[in-house]
Amino acid sequence: MRAASINIDDSVLVRQSQAGDAAAMERLILRYQNRIYNVILKMCGNADDAAELTQEAFVKVIESIDKFKGKSSFYTWLFRIAVNLTLNHCQRQARTATRSLDAEEPDQEGEPSQALRDFLSDDRVADPAVLAQSQELCELAKRSLLELEEPQRAVVVLRDIEGMDYAQIADVLSIELGTVRSRLSRARSNLRDILENMLK
Repeated sequence: MRAASINIDDSVLVRQSQAGDAAAMERLILRYQNRIYNVILKMCGNADDAAELTQEAFVKVIESIDKFKGKSSFYTWLFRIAVNLTLNHCQRQARTATRSLDAEEPDQEGEPSQALRDFLSDDRVADPAVLAQSQELCELAKRSLLELEEPQRAVVVLRDIEGMDYAQIADVLSIELGTVRSRLSRARSNLRDILENMLK
């Protein structure tokens, strides 16, 4: 029920934004900026790049809001813009071999595969001793995620960290539902292999 009310709120804010209401656009940005930043950060691995890409994504949203027809939810439309910008950025970085693996972000704990969302979520661990013990494992998880090819990394981040369903991921990435499933399966398998190799 709560999710439905959020969607209604989004659609109202979108209509107000399209009518030129700057306060409504600001509310949309404030509602999603942290989630967009965190998804981009998990995908690109660099805090400065993530901040810049987040800003670029919202600039595109502001410039394109009149073109939004509501065929998908605002949420998935926004994530599509952010993910596409990030994938393009990562491909450029890979070509110039300047991608950084040392993203600055709070330490987290968890384990790969199905529990990856917990592993890389933004929930902070209250106990400093637990946090310190998990630091090395967390760094391995972040590095292993960045070892995945960008399309595989995108589905892992959207599914296991952002918690999107397969239909939303297909919409965001403009791919078939079956492609989402197969890409996610390969990505999780590759992620396990990468982690195992790192731990040898």
